[in-house]
Amino acid sequence: PTDSLSPQEHGLDFQRLLDASTYKEMFRQDMIRWGEEKRRADPGFFCRAAVEGALQPVWVVSDTRRLSDVEWFRDAYGDLVQTVRVVATEETRKRRNWVFVTGVDDAESECGLDQGLAFDWVITNDGDKVALGQQLEMLVQSLHRSL
Repeated sequence: PTDSLSPQEHGLDFQRLLDASTYKEMFRQDMIRWGEEKRRADPGFFCRAAVEGALQPVWVVSDTRRLSDVEWFRDAYGDLVQTVRVVATEETRKRRNWVFVTGVDDAESECGLDQGLAFDWVITNDGDKVALGQQLEMLVQSLHRSL
């Protein structure tokens, strides 16, 4: 592993970095460090990349993890921004093979939005497909009303 890590720069398998494999875990801390370096140099680096070329009336920017990211979107798009948090109990997460890793799962990249932000929507995903579907339907209906 190196201090500056991007898949393109280091010949990593991008698709394997997207799953929950041990391959990803081998590079996870280096990816976090690389991302932090980019954010320190330019806090809007990843936010601008997420919206580049987007023309749709509704965008879903998934996996935003820092208050500075949410602030960037709110500064850029104001009241149009809707924040959605998806939650699951620790028991459910463990059933899905999640294992807490000190230094990773307690870093800002994983828990930077655990405090300090009132979400517009909180969706519970504990395995009840009907309940999940109902929650998502309410969110989609709200988005349609705002178009």
